[in-house]
Amino acid sequence: MPPWEELRWACDKRLLHHLAHDLGVQQPWAASPNTREELAALDHAFPLILKPALRLEPSSLAVPKAWRADDRASLLARYDEACRLMAPENLIVQEVVPGGGESQFSYAALCQDGLPLASIVARRTRQYPMDFGQFSTYVETVDEPQVIEPSVRLLKALRFTGLVEVEFKKDPRDSQYKVIDINPRVWGWHTLSRRCGVDFPHLLWLLLRGQSFSALPGRAGQRWMHLSSDMSVAIREILSGRLSVRNYLRSLRRPLESAIFAWDDPLPGLLDLPLFAGTLGKRV
Repeated sequence: MPPWEELRWACDKRLLHHLAHDLGVQQPWAASPNTREELAALDHAFPLILKPALRLEPSSLAVPKAWRADDRASLLARYDEACRLMAPENLIVQEVVPGGGESQFSYAALCQDGLPLASIVARRTRQYPMDFGQFSTYVETVDEPQVIEPSVRLLKALRFTGLVEVEFKKDPRDSQYKVIDINPRVWGWHTLSRRCGVDFPHLLWLLLRGQSFSALPGRAGQRWMHLSSDMSVAIREILSGRLSVRNYLRSLRRPLESAIFAWDDPLPGLLDLPLFAGTLGKRV
């Protein structure tokens, strides 16, 4: 694991904001007000989101990732509520970048001292919940070169070693890819890498053993799904008119990597189905 002095630049969104600014990497507008008065004086168009800059412990704000505010009154009310959960200096205000899953991208890589040894670019097409997702439910690898260069720039500056996911959102207002977050850890859909020809767990094992291998870019056109969670997300999207039944069925075409089910070990996947039935009503 990288030392905290390096890792904190990826974990603390305030530091990431400064790093992206210094490197010229596009990002959403954000501010870190230390007091309620500073927050009230901010002049930026709504909607905005309020979120922790650093997740130190679970809370009703940290778990959903962010709280949305559509006007100044709701922003101040959310701020007051958040200050009862954490220190005001640990809060960050950020603009909402429009768009859904079609606009959410990730650069996932295995790095050594900031140099990507293997990588894939993916679109996080569906997530739960869809607005500020806690986890992805349907992911597909894509050819999106504009995500690669800023990711490499950030990771080089961090001199990062290990598995990492850099999250972006494409802003439809200016067509810019804006960095949202860096996850310096293994993420839920990392098993998709094997289908793309860059088996991250195996390559990390080789790296830890000191064995060399050639730099590997992953293949586009591969898909991953957490079936039970994605079904509930898809049903909600279909009912809201944001997803057609036809497009959902098309997303099930192979090749498709399952998050849980495997023919040589089917029990976990089968046990996941009752969980889906139990949570469907609440999520939809």
